Amino acid sequence: MVGRRTGERRVSSLDTAGPVLDARGRALDRIVLRGLSARGRHGVLDPERALGQRFGLDVALHLDTREAAAGDDLTATVNYGTLAQQLEQVLAGDPVDLLETLAQRVADTCLAASGRVEAVDVVVHKPQAPVPVPFDDVELVIRRTRS
Repeated sequence: MVGRRTGERRVSSLDTAGPVLDARGRALDRIVLRGLSARGRHGVLDPERALGQRFGLDVALHLDTREAAAGDDLTATVNYGTLAQQLEQVLAGDPVDLLETLAQRVADTCLAASGRVEAVDVVVHKPQAPVPVPFDDVELVIRRTRS
């Protein structure tokens, strides 16, 4: 995410999450989509539903990419272009009251993208949340695993 004042990239909650390990104790690789956004009508308040607002999204998919790399094979990994389109549809799709519900829908979409994805980290951003004091962003961070 780009800082509003300096133009520098902020440290994301994805950057501080620990690794996901495979059965041998090795850290899985990560495919990271950062800075996705779409207009959605999520929230508890009537104006949020009526007017909508921009939501941001960062996701990190944890998977083993060695087979894809060895064979230069897209079918052995995740097509992140297709996934990005699906995630945009989730953000812009059916309204929910809670960021928690929205984040779970995002996680479910990521895990369904490929059986190779073992876990996903999701950060949902709501920078225009109806908070009565100055703030930069509201983030909800979740990790979901396949097992």
